[in-house]
Amino acid sequence: MKDYIEIGSSPCDEDCVQLGSEDYTVKALCECKRFINLLRKVFGDEPDGARLVIKGFEHDFGRYYEVVCYFDDEKPGSTEYAFKLEANTPATWSI
Repeated sequence: MKDYIEIGSSPCDEDCVQLGSEDYTVKALCECKRFINLLRKVFGDEPDGARLVIKGFEHDFGRYYEVVCYFDDEKPGSTEYAFKLEANTPATWSI
């Protein structure tokens, strides 16, 4: 079964683009792309069954964006990768 884990929009100890700010969508998508690149640099490319993507979520104040890791629970490597990302997400942009 396909499922996903929300990873965030940027490292947790860094400032991130705020929903409602000027040009939020463009800036948030760029920030999420940069975060995906960092995650791949730290953890390697996604294994078979896993995929890092940017997903939009609805909120009272508008649509916001985060990086999620889709995984297939029938492929243990993809599940391990997703949970490893969630548990060990870099706290800063510097690694």
